[in-house]
Amino acid sequence: MAAVGIALVVATFFFLLPKIADYEDVWDVVKELSWQWIVALLAATAVNLATFAPPWMAALPGLRFLQALELTQASTAVSILVPGGAAAGMAASFTMLQSSGFKRREITRALTLTALWNQFLNFLYPVLAVFVLTITGQGQKTALLATAAFVGVAALGVGITGFVLALTSGRLAHDVGNLAARLASWALGKLRRGPVGWGGESFERFRNSAGELVRKRWHFLTLASLAGSLSVFGVLLVSLRALDVPASQVSLAEAFAAWALARLLGSIPITPGGIGVVELALTSTLVAFGGNNAGVVAAVLVFRFLTMVPTLAFGLVVSGTWRRHARAAAAAAEPVGTGH
Repeated sequence: MAAVGIALVVATFFFLLPKIADYEDVWDVVKELSWQWIVALLAATAVNLATFAPPWMAALPGLRFLQALELTQASTAVSILVPGGAAAGMAASFTMLQSSGFKRREITRALTLTALWNQFLNFLYPVLAVFVLTITGQGQKTALLATAAFVGVAALGVGITGFVLALTSGRLAHDVGNLAARLASWALGKLRRGPVGWGGESFERFRNSAGELVRKRWHFLTLASLAGSLSVFGVLLVSLRALDVPASQVSLAEAFAAWALARLLGSIPITPGGIGVVELALTSTLVAFGGNNAGVVAAVLVFRFLTMVPTLAFGLVVSGTWRRHARAAAAAAEPVGTGH
């Protein structure tokens, strides 16, 4: 997988994107940015960074905004830089939260809920994109998203059904967990990997821990997760308009469809942060929708820069100061993991 990821990144940036638009032409587009559009891009980036924190605040009572912001920036930076991607980021989140005094059970619950909600949205967005393109009279362009939407409907239906059943009763949670473990172990076996180390008991423990929190906070968690992911789309949309890809070439619905497809493909752990995968998927889809080549490549590269580099910079700084903040917070008062 590492070799495949490296090959994909090299092919994307050194062969495929230059064939779509020469980098000199792309740079010419970037140089034409006005100061008003630069301010708009910076504002969209700031909003995106601010929306990292609320989903974690919803999933982990007692977590403050600044703590959540530092946590998400550092763990996202790790997921981009370290082999293992999202798994490495989750491990970093667990370690950082544990050092702040949160209990293992609370951290595991928060990690699970934020990951589930994020993945549910990843599967939902392509379905919404096909629907929006259809009702806006652009149904002929949905073929590109048909497979992704089908996968999204199937995965979303199975995931939500299993999640609801798991919260309904301990017996159902145990049975659903055993079934999920068997399916996951079967899939890993095809990749010559060992069976999973969890099962029905894990799902039952999760139900006991998460049920009450989900009932009380699912609205906040859903809205916060929506805001977090849609703020990323906002950065893309501003990048497109700022870099000479007007609505006459790529409409709002088309931009959303391209982003939804790229987001789903980027969630497949081929490269850290979906590097190469997201750029190629976004560029090819936006050009297919009618965007001019140089403008689209410029917008995609600026979008990826603004959604990755600030997080990397902030995350690396935070990762070096987190322990000092954690010790101060733990010594200030009672443990923050006691909830509200």
